[in-house]
Parts: sequence; structure tokens; C-alpha cells
Amino acid sequence: MTSMSLRSRLFMLILPPLLLLSIVLGFWRFEVAQRTSETLFDRSLLAAALAISRDVAISGGDALSPSTRDFVSDAGGGELFYHVTGPGGIYITGYAYPPVSGGRTGEEMLNYTMAEYRGEPVRVLRMRESTTIGNLTDDTIVTVWQRDSDRNAFAAALARRAAALIASLMAALALVVWFGVKIGLRPLNDLQDAIQHRSPDDLRDIRRPVPAEVFGIVATLNRLFGQVRQSIEDHQVFISNAAHQLRNPASALLSLAEVLPDVSDPQERRLRERELIAAARKSARLANQLLSLERLRYDEAPTFDALELNAVAAEVCSDFAPTVLSRDIGFGFEPYPAPLPVNGDSVLLGEAITNLVENALSHGGPGLSAIRVSTVAETGYAVLTVQDDGIGIPKDSTQAAFQRFGQLSEGEGSGLGLAIVQDVLRRHGGDVELLPQDRGLVVRLKVPLVSPVAKP
Repeated sequence: MTSMSLRSRLFMLILPPLLLLSIVLGFWRFEVAQRTSETLFDRSLLAAALAISRDVAISGGDALSPSTRDFVSDAGGGELFYHVTGPGGIYITGYAYPPVSGGRTGEEMLNYTMAEYRGEPVRVLRMRESTTIGNLTDDTIVTVWQRDSDRNAFAAALARRAAALIASLMAALALVVWFGVKIGLRPLNDLQDAIQHRSPDDLRDIRRPVPAEVFGIVATLNRLFGQVRQSIEDHQVFISNAAHQLRNPASALLSLAEVLPDVSDPQERRLRERELIAAARKSARLANQLLSLERLRYDEAPTFDALELNAVAAEVCSDFAPTVLSRDIGFGFEPYPAPLPVNGDSVLLGEAITNLVENALSHGGPGLSAIRVSTVAETGYAVLTVQDDGIGIPKDSTQAAFQRFGQLSEGEGSGLGLAIVQDVLRRHGGDVELLPQDRGLVVRLKVPLVSPVAKP
């Protein structure tokens, strides 16, 4: 499923708010145009009234000057009408019947009102001024009016010009955003091309310059490449070591199997059969350890159950006791008197304990005489200890002992036991530690307790 492109997403995020803003701006501009129109037309009415009053005073009420007539005929985008009365209310000039305003006229010098004239709404200005005509001196009233439709047409024209300007700006802005985002995203396209042309084996870090906003993504990719590269290298090393370790048991099995049909002596045949069984058991054990390592390596979300560590350890010791005792080696299990509840995988924990007992048996040397398994409760942890009195390991070799396929001395083991134990304990949130002794070795496994354990 392909989602919307980043370019389209940015375009849709930027343009709608700007479009909404332009609509709000358009309404605001229309209101401004309306108020501007009213102000301009009211001022033109006042200018006309003053010009008419001046001409009436100069001419004694006879006529208006040509310039005033031109101004009145077409002022501010619309025709002006006027009516003048002199002292005593005598009609002087202009249209005979002025509009009658529904509002109060009063005695103000200037009075703007709305009225109707010949069925149309008009804006009316009544200007009262003291004038002397002939031998009469009294108030002269100049009434000037203009159609409201002319004002609205002028305001609409202003609004249309503003809307056209805003629309042009929006169109230009849309083009700038569309192509600007394309140019701004060009480094991402270059990065895509660089990654696309890489071979599957090329896991080097990306060193192409990128914008600061994408730097985190590239850093994460580089970190992922590094982890994949390390994982592949570890896997290749593991396969190489596993193939080397499996080669010897497989060769031994093949040799014993080839020789066995030619053995006629019953005693010799029984000896060869025991050797064949031991070699098969060793191969099976090695295969199981390799499978355990792979399970620990790729099982990222294990399912843990509520376990009792004493029970898990007792089962392992019970299964292992015949093998240890058959070699005339003392073997004992000392469980903690109280239950030790933990969360874990019984198979993995059992494998870890088995590996520790096997290591003691395989690497204890000819002086090995006893192996002891015990459990105790410490602060927040259940601790299982495997102790032997064999040759042990040097104190400076404890870290090397946990390396896969690493053996500190010749023996029957594969070098996987402690590596598996360490991975199992890490998976369970615990730890493993080696405590070399003057004679023998003590290995401690620590697994978090589910709940506090009562002292016995």
C-alpha cells in the first residue's frame, strides 16, 4: 500500500490554511472596501455641498459654475443630485423635490441620513449655512444625495480587484510551494537513488550530505546497517565454527560405523559399539547446543512461565545423577528449604544447568571427585551454584571462558556450554559469574525472583 507522497502531503498541509486565510482576508477586504466607499462618497457629497453653497453665495442664487456642474454630474463614480433653499425656505436651484429622510434632521450644520428617492435608496447630506442673498440673510440649506447602488458598485469593484489580487497571489504561492517542495526534497531523491543503486552486499554507512531534518533517519539507517553487518559477520563466524565442530564428530561416527562390520570378536565389537554410541551422543549433544544458540539468537520475544527453580534444578540433577555416579564421582543437590518462584523458560534454564554440570564433568580433570549443586535466596534473586573440586580455570581466563567454541584446555566439550549459559541468563534478566577457587570452580547463576522469599 502506497501512501500519499511527501510532496503532496506538504502541499496539502500548507495550502488549505493559506486558502482559509485568503477567504477570511477577502471578507475583511470587502468590509474595508465598503467602509472606504462610504467614506469617499460622503466626502464627495460634502465637497459638492460646499461647492454648491459657494456658487449660490457668489451668484446670489442664480446659477452654478460650469466646474461645479461637471463635478455634480459625475462625482466619485456616480451622479449627484442637489436641492438648495435660501433664507425663509425659498427654493433657489437644483431638483425640485429632495428625498425625505425618515431620521431627524435637527439643527446640525451637517447631517448624513439614508432616504429614498424615486423608489431607490440614497445617501443624503443636508448642510445648513448662514447666507446673504440680496437683502435677506438667513440659513441656506443645501441637500445633496446620491444613489446607494452607485456606492455599492464602487465597493464591489474594489472588492473584485482585491479578490483578483488575492487569487493571483494564491496561485503564485501554490506554484512556488509545489515546485519549491520538489526542489527542497531533491536531496531525499538523491539519497533514494544512492540507496537504490547499492548491491545487497553493500552495507557501508551512508555518507551523502542530507538536510538536518533527515539526518536522524540517515543516522538510524547507518546504525541499522552496522547491526545487520555485525549480525551477518557473527552468523558467518558461527557457521564456520559450527561446521568445524561438527566435522570431527561426523568423521568419528563415520569411521566407527565403517569399522564395526569388520569386527568379529564379540568383546571388541561391544567396545566399538560403545564408542559409536558415545560418538553419536556427543554429536547429538553438540547439535542440541547449536540449536539452543540459534534459538537464543533469533527468539526475540520469549514466553516465560511461572517456575520454581528448585524443581527445575532437581529435575536436571535427577537426570544427570546416573551419568556422574557411574564415573565414581560424588554428586549432590542441596535445594533451598523455601520455594524460589521465578519467571522463565524451563527448557532454557534446564539447558543452562545441564551445561554447568557437563562442564564440571568434562573439564574437571582426573582429580575431580565431587560436584555439588545448591540453591539459595539472596536479595531479589534466586541463586543456583554449581561447585566442583576439579582443576578449575585461571582467574585471568574467566572472560575467555564465555566465548563461543572457545576451550581453555583439551577436553570433550564443544566450547558452547558457558556461552549458552550466559545467553540464557541475559534473556532471563539475570547474570552468571565464575569464581575460581584454589581447587575447583564455583559457578553462580542469578535469576530474578517473582516475589520475596520467606526465610526458612
